[in-house]
Amino acid sequence: MENDAGHEIAEALGVLLKRTTRARLYQGLTDGLGEGVDELTYPVLSGLARSGPRSAAELAPEIGLDRSGVTRRATRLEEAGLVRREPDPDDARASLLVLTSRGEETVDVLRERLAGHINAALSDWEPQEVAVFARQLREFVMRGPFRAADEDDGTR
Repeated sequence: MENDAGHEIAEALGVLLKRTTRARLYQGLTDGLGEGVDELTYPVLSGLARSGPRSAAELAPEIGLDRSGVTRRATRLEEAGLVRREPDPDDARASLLVLTSRGEETVDVLRERLAGHINAALSDWEPQEVAVFARQLREFVMRGPFRAADEDDGTR
């Protein structure tokens, strides 16, 4: 039975992790948010919100792009007033990408929209089922195979 669960979870994760699935979700979340915010720039905004200021090279592996892809998207976000570049105090040759206050407000809207989509998808579930699912999914993500080696907080 456990083996079947592993396959079932792997199949569901495959669908979630598909680039087309993510692009469709991001497109719906970013619709109408203005210049520079779309399914291509969403990962940069989201990544900076999660990680804080980063160079394009540091952010790239976190969001699954190469450095030049991050730089192109960050330039669009900078032109839209959502991201700014600051000198990297640790490397005079590099700059850090930083969310502006407008960028932070946009991320807040994106997070609210995402939570709304998730809540709508779970609306016909029993509240106790939702609570169990949320707790178990978080535990799986924090302790399972997706956990980064550098994120050890002693829960293993």
